[in-house]
Parts: sequence; C-alpha cells; structure tokens
Amino acid sequence: MQQAKQLRSLLVNPGILVAPGAYDAGTAMLVQGAGFPAVYMTGAGVSATYGLPDYGLIGMAEMVAHAREMAGAVKIPLIADADTGYGNELNVTRTVWEYEKAGVAAMHIEDQVSPKRCGHLAGKEVVPREDFLAKISAAVKARRDPDLFIIARTDARAVDGLEEAIARANAALDQGADAVFVEATQSVDEAASVPKRVNGPCLLNMVIGGLTPVMDVKQAEDMGYRIAILPGVVFATMVARTMEALNVLKATGKHPPLPNGMKPEDVFNQFGAKMWDEFRQGFRDRYKALTGRDES
Repeated sequence: MQQAKQLRSLLVNPGILVAPGAYDAGTAMLVQGAGFPAVYMTGAGVSATYGLPDYGLIGMAEMVAHAREMAGAVKIPLIADADTGYGNELNVTRTVWEYEKAGVAAMHIEDQVSPKRCGHLAGKEVVPREDFLAKISAAVKARRDPDLFIIARTDARAVDGLEEAIARANAALDQGADAVFVEATQSVDEAASVPKRVNGPCLLNMVIGGLTPVMDVKQAEDMGYRIAILPGVVFATMVARTMEALNVLKATGKHPPLPNGMKPEDVFNQFGAKMWDEFRQGFRDRYKALTGRDES
C-alpha cells in the first residue's frame, strides 16, 4: 500500500492535487506519462469498456479487476470510484478489503440508491442519511492499512438540496472519512461555498458539459478544494476523437492522419516499449558475456 502513503504525502503539500480520469491500465499509464501526480479510475469509463452506460450495471468484481490492473501499471496513486459500496455495511466492508488488496490509494463511496447513475444525470435517488453514514463508518473500520484514503461522496444536492449535502458531508467526516465529495453543485457560487462550509478536505469533480460549471483547476484551488478529478478528460476525448476518425474513414476510405505524425513506435513507447527492449537486451548481453556467443 505504498501508493496510499504516497497520496497522503502529496496531500500534506499546499495546493490542489489533480487526478485525470483513466479507465484501464493503458490510459492510467498515459496519465502518469503526462506527469500528473495521481490518476482517477472513472466508473463511467470502466462501464464503457463493457459496452454499458454509467447506470450501475457493473459490480464490485469488475471494478476491482480494473483497479488491480491500473494500480499495478503505474507508480502514482490511484483514486478509485467504488460507487455505492455495492450493498449494505457488510458489502462495503468487503469492498474496502478488495480495493485495498487491489492496491488503490483512495476510494470514494456514495449515498445513491443502487443501481446508481452518473452524478451529472437526472433521476438520481439517495439513501437515508443514517444509511449513508453507516456505510462510511463501515468503510473506515474495514481498512487494514490506515493510510487507505476514504472519500465520502454525497449526491444529495440534486435530490434534497445543498444544505442536506453539506450536512451529510460534515457528518461523514465525523464518522472518520478523510475527505468529502459533494457531487454536482449547480453553480460557481455553490461550488465555491462547499470548502468554506465543510470541515475537512474537499474533492471537486470536473465534468465538462456537466452540472458544475468549474473547468479551471486554478479556480478550484482558489476555492479551497484539495483534490480535482477529471473523469472524462481521457474517456470522453477518446470517444469523440474515435468517432471523428471513424467518420472520416467511412466517408473517404482513407486512414485519417494521426496527430503530430505519430508512428507505431511512438504509440508503443507510451506503454513501456523502451523498457521492455532494454530488459531483453540485458538478457542477451549477459548470455553473450557468459558464452561468447551472440544470439541477436
């Protein structure tokens, strides 16, 4: 669980921690390669890998499998979506154990009724406050590594209003949550009010085209947020650019040019090709040194 300790060390520093979203090991590596200090596992993106919308249609096993692959592919901390915890307090306990074994540094658990849906869509429902707090308490007690970072997410703004969302956030901190995530505030003023009214670290979800009109990390930092996640910066861009390329191919019959003249080796280098080449060359060099033969 070194990544969990690493995340806590990062959050000791002033400023905001930016974690772009990824949906598999390869996209997590792209985030790391771009120089970001952390990566976020987006549930919407993981759902899409199964050909499903973000409607709570995948479960803990699929999410844990993705988390394990992503955490193992990078050295930076992974902040993971854990949806509703996949049941009651007992299910939340097992969810924490499985996410912890997968190597995540942080996880967020929300108060939506299961099956949940994307926080920026209409039609959400939330469980009673006491049920949410029982889940957060269970999550905090379940962790075996005290560095595992538990984030309490509330979607109550859309259902019961901002006052209830703030109340739930503060109550979750009282239950031992390390940070809170008030989802889908509906104006700049609302977003700015959350860190002022919440008695602990706050996470902001930056969804372009979503309900919260804050798309500037510096603005979020000035508001007092400690963590910013951008779930769609890779996933939604991939969908948009892929659709664009496929439409060009269909219309013209020609392979669209890749940005910046990218070649196959440039693509493979994003996923560690140079390291693997050096690894193999090392074995060949040792064989040659031992035998005097070159098997190149």
